[in-house]
Amino acid sequence: MKIKELYRQLVPRPRTPVTWMRAVPLIFFLVLYAGLCIGLEQSGVLLFARPWAFVLILFSVWVWWLSIAGYGGLSKGRALAALISRLLMLGLFVMLIAEPRSVRVRDVISVVYAVDLSDSIGESSVESALEFVMKTVTEKPQTDEAGLVVFGRNSAVELPPRVSFPYEALNSRIDRDATNLQQTLSLAAAMLPEENRGRIVLISDGTETEGSISQVLDELKSRDIAVDVLPLQYEYDKEVWLETLELPRFVKLGENYEAAVVLSSLKPGSGKLVLRENGQPIYEKEVAFKAGKNRYVVPIYLRSAGYYEYSATIETKRDEDQIRENNTVLNYIFVEGEGKVLVVTDPAGDERDWQPLVKAIQEGERVVETVSAYEFPSDSLSLMPYDAIVFVNVPADAFNVIQLKAVHDSVFNQGIGFMMVGGDNSFGPGGYHRTVIEDALPVTMDITKKKVLPKGALAIILHTCEFPEGNTWGKRITKQAIKVLGAQDEVGVLVYDYMDGEKWLFKLMPAGDYEKMVPKINGAQIGDMPSFANTMQLGLNGLIKSDASTKHMIIISDGDPQPPTPQLLGQFVKNKVSVSMVAIFPHGGQDISSMRGIAGATGGRYYFPSDPNQLPSIFIKESKTLKRSMIQNETITPEVGMISPVLKGIAAIPPLHGYVLSTIKPRAEGVLNAPEKKDAEGEIDPILSFWRYGLGTTAAFTSDLSPNWGADWVNWDHYQAFVKQLMIKISRVQKQDHLKMWSHTSGNKATIMVEDFHPEESFLNVAARISGPHDRQETVVLKQVSPRRYQATVPLWGKGRYQVMSIGKTGDREDHANGGFIVPYSPEFLRFRSNPIVLNQIAERTGGQQLPLDDASEIIYGRRAPKMSSNPIFDWFLIALAILVPLDVGIRRIQLDWYAIKSWFNFGKDDKNSTATMGALLQRKQDVTEEMDSRKGPSDQQNQQSTIAKLQEQRQQATRPPETGKTETKPPDKKSKEPPVSPAGGSEGNQTTTGRLLDLKRRRNSDDDQDQ
Repeated sequence: MKIKELYRQLVPRPRTPVTWMRAVPLIFFLVLYAGLCIGLEQSGVLLFARPWAFVLILFSVWVWWLSIAGYGGLSKGRALAALISRLLMLGLFVMLIAEPRSVRVRDVISVVYAVDLSDSIGESSVESALEFVMKTVTEKPQTDEAGLVVFGRNSAVELPPRVSFPYEALNSRIDRDATNLQQTLSLAAAMLPEENRGRIVLISDGTETEGSISQVLDELKSRDIAVDVLPLQYEYDKEVWLETLELPRFVKLGENYEAAVVLSSLKPGSGKLVLRENGQPIYEKEVAFKAGKNRYVVPIYLRSAGYYEYSATIETKRDEDQIRENNTVLNYIFVEGEGKVLVVTDPAGDERDWQPLVKAIQEGERVVETVSAYEFPSDSLSLMPYDAIVFVNVPADAFNVIQLKAVHDSVFNQGIGFMMVGGDNSFGPGGYHRTVIEDALPVTMDITKKKVLPKGALAIILHTCEFPEGNTWGKRITKQAIKVLGAQDEVGVLVYDYMDGEKWLFKLMPAGDYEKMVPKINGAQIGDMPSFANTMQLGLNGLIKSDASTKHMIIISDGDPQPPTPQLLGQFVKNKVSVSMVAIFPHGGQDISSMRGIAGATGGRYYFPSDPNQLPSIFIKESKTLKRSMIQNETITPEVGMISPVLKGIAAIPPLHGYVLSTIKPRAEGVLNAPEKKDAEGEIDPILSFWRYGLGTTAAFTSDLSPNWGADWVNWDHYQAFVKQLMIKISRVQKQDHLKMWSHTSGNKATIMVEDFHPEESFLNVAARISGPHDRQETVVLKQVSPRRYQATVPLWGKGRYQVMSIGKTGDREDHANGGFIVPYSPEFLRFRSNPIVLNQIAERTGGQQLPLDDASEIIYGRRAPKMSSNPIFDWFLIALAILVPLDVGIRRIQLDWYAIKSWFNFGKDDKNSTATMGALLQRKQDVTEEMDSRKGPSDQQNQQSTIAKLQEQRQQATRPPETGKTETKPPDKKSKEPPVSPAGGSEGNQTTTGRLLDLKRRRNSDDDQDQ
């Protein structure tokens, strides 16, 4: 029963007969709607992503039925208008569900050239590939776009697709020791704009050492991106290479051992085999080798403990060996002995900075080695003989990044102790902010706001550097310069963009927002600016607005731009803004003098480095000029913070005459602190602090231990005892472990083996962490392969030095073993022929072609097919719906009095006999009531009509005014015997319609009371 009632509510019975004429509006709407939708899609104006949604338009029949079968009390005109508005809203809603998209057709081809720069590709092949790119780009249609991607192990965008192709030199910095086609094709496809026809031109030898291209080819095919290929052909029929250098696993001093060299060759030949120990030749011999593998044994003798690195090299005639990079292999032996302390000094420093400290360490019965930063080892394996490393007032720019990383890894993985001793070239003023050394130290160079320091502002202007990877160098040294600054210092970078001209890459902002700056620097397009003036003026305006106390500008350029005017240089001098100029490969003496003149006029410095590797140290040195405020030249007496064995037997601590501001890290142990200052209440400046970092202990002494700030300490009775206890605190503890580890490499994999020599045999859970090139780490679990022996195989990720730290656990027992291995050259140098088969597969699966060297531009840009792209346009349809909704409500709910509207504009005559709106509605209600009563029966109808007639008569008698004119009355109903009823909306004197209705209601209530 309920279902039937629900059905009747949804599909009511018609009140009047339904004829086909009443369906004309619906038929007309459906025909027009279908024609409109089909026409829009066929003409290419719109595209509907979900055409099945148009089935919902069938609900228009139900909307039409409700309109003709329902009873809304509307006139025919308004009912038709309401029906049309509802059908339009339904049509728009169905279009929205069908997901309309505007269609755009463009006859533009965007091409991305992907050039292989891996080690297997010779320099001559790279030059030929770039010549091919330039030739085809110059022959392309003017409206088409071209971009450039270079790749090896990783990929980088040289130029995004654009109509112009401003190529000058390769600036991207990539790792060339592998080939990753998958990443390259993905990056190239991502650079192609969706609205254009996309194409990739792959120039490679087809070798793939990393990744897998099968998945990316399916993606390219689905996006209709064809890959055209240009094979770089080569084949080496004569090649000699060294595979491995085998050294003994465990050695004892004073005994003879053997080193074995494995040599391979494609053809028989001869050459000289040389074995070197720590760089010095210890064996040379002419050898003859056959095709295939050859093994040679060389005697070695170890005289003292330490780290021994061996290199074996085969020297052959040039015509018998075409690749020289694979002619050398490396390996090492570490013989444990008495631990030593390595003191690292500033090459440009004063010997008095470290001599008292070195003497005190020696008096503490420690072996000390002193080296300058330039002589410091570049790998962590070379640091294994040392128990502790001490930096004595040495700046960060005296090292390279690899050396600092070696210190970090030796502390974290090998447990070697590390301490930095203060001075004006240490900690923040020394440029260690945001470096791996800061990560290892127990203090940070960021200064809290309570330690009020004068703020500095630095503006860096980058000009395109026309040398290999020049722009990459510029971006890298910019980031390193920003790292040196304090969090409160401001920094901004300006560039000349090919599209926008001189502009701020980002305006002056706190250096603490370094993470926000990095993406902007990495994505910068650095162009060849025509003049220094505009960029310098832009930078000066920004520096003038800054409230920094020290303002500085650094410009790196090749000297091409026109020099600034004397008036502009005068503005720099007036606002106390110094400018340092860094000239990189300038084009003439005039360029050099111009840049030198700018630096001299503004009080800056001029640099003319001959090697790009000097750039990072220059930028760090310049940034350090803003850090001098961190040096506190005041006399203090350190206060004891936490009790430590370092202070054992020490009752009173002498004063210090200066220190470097820093902030102690959470969980660090603050042993000595500077007295708390009133203007920085709650903030403590650490003098001596420790913490545990990885397997090692690090310390920070923010003052110095020399006759400068520490003059009273050098002459202190407890100075030698303090230094001895300090070295004991941080030095690596030589622990007798029962695990021994060795490793060897084969091809692109390394095998790690760990053997347990514990007196009691037990099963161990053994894991190893491998740290290698590219700052990458891997952790592997070693499986037991035999009693007490555990093994794992690890894929390698490039040439370089790998450090391995293994740990074995069972119950309460925990043992460690350290080791490593060296991959001397890239696996790319073991490929002696190209692989065009892979390139052909790429072209076939994506719909591309193999390109010839000549007339390739016609093939690349000649295969044209306009690209149709679409964008969603939901917003316009939603706006149309938002307009129709109130319109539909207005049609159904608002009744317009056209007589009143005409009277506003003085149209027609003032008709006093016009029917009021409310009266017309009452009359309509009465007609409907009479019709419903006629259906119920004659008796009810007569009684109801009699009652209505009486009420009407009473109302007329009560409201009839004195006779002032004639009034119109409705003619009586012919079917009714009752007296005629006066229309409700007629003119009834001066009484209003509302008054008449209230009077009628009162009389009706009175009659009801009498009947009761």
